Amino acid sequence: MKKNIAIIAGGDSGEYPISIKSATMVAAKIDPSKYSVFIIEIKGFNWVYKHPEFGNIQIDKNDFSLSFDQNKIVFDLVFNLIHGSPGENGKLQGYFDLLGLPYTSSNVITSAITFNKAYCNQIVRGYGVAVSKNRHVFKSHPIEPVEILKTMSLPVFVKPNQGGSSVGMSKVNHESDLSVALDKAFAEDDEILIEEYIKGRELTCGIFKYKGEILRLPVTEILSKKEFFDYEAKYNKAYADEITPAAISAELTQEIQETSARLYQALNCKGIVRFDFISSTEKLWFLEVNTVPGMSNESIVPQQIEAAGYNLSDFYGMMIEEALNKG
Repeated sequence: MKKNIAIIAGGDSGEYPISIKSATMVAAKIDPSKYSVFIIEIKGFNWVYKHPEFGNIQIDKNDFSLSFDQNKIVFDLVFNLIHGSPGENGKLQGYFDLLGLPYTSSNVITSAITFNKAYCNQIVRGYGVAVSKNRHVFKSHPIEPVEILKTMSLPVFVKPNQGGSSVGMSKVNHESDLSVALDKAFAEDDEILIEEYIKGRELTCGIFKYKGEILRLPVTEILSKKEFFDYEAKYNKAYADEITPAAISAELTQEIQETSARLYQALNCKGIVRFDFISSTEKLWFLEVNTVPGMSNESIVPQQIEAAGYNLSDFYGMMIEEALNKG
């Protein structure tokens, strides 16, 4: 009998449209002979399945089930593709844990910690991985730009502390632009992170644990044609080149893959996770971890999966199998 898979997509952040694209792509690749797939779009309290005949059908939140035409669909697994809240920060993971429903992403604690960039940085630094000098600022405790620059040097990146896809992010080269950047980031989150700029090559690596073995995907180099790899550059190929595998030395490739694998274990990650770094002339610097990375046609991880020699359909089947076995 085929398993029922709920692909959750959407969410409450600026990454909503990317999440929907990811879900559409994954749904098209999952083997229909093994699984019945239902895309569940989540926005606030509106959780719906768009049935081709019966229209929008609300999910029963008591047991995360779906009923239509006198049929009740109970799901065997949740394939999590919500980038941002509430799918990447642990909120939905806690709900699914209460229901005893397995899912493809990291658990509630790992998701909450890694989604909070400032807290994640502290943990990563504790494992001996270099992290840029930064400052964690709260909207409830505002700080003047002049105070920030007493302890940090321009240029800096200003970003929402809990967000993704560079939504609300700015690179600040001049003191006069810092206030605008703070307001832009605070419009997306009540906490922001200010990080000193590190000059170097931007490199990223996907990691997946399958049947006890950590799979290290090929490293991708990101070459943005804009000042930094912002939202537009991430999802418009005209503004960035993504080279997989990256044209870097075997030694650097190994360092990135092994550092990613070590952090995957240390942070207790599950499912497919992507780690981002900057490689400068002196060392490798951690940027962030994405526990629910994009899976759209424009996303990096599918490129890495295929470059590693996997068929996307087979790989998504592996993700489902691993989550079901761990559930």
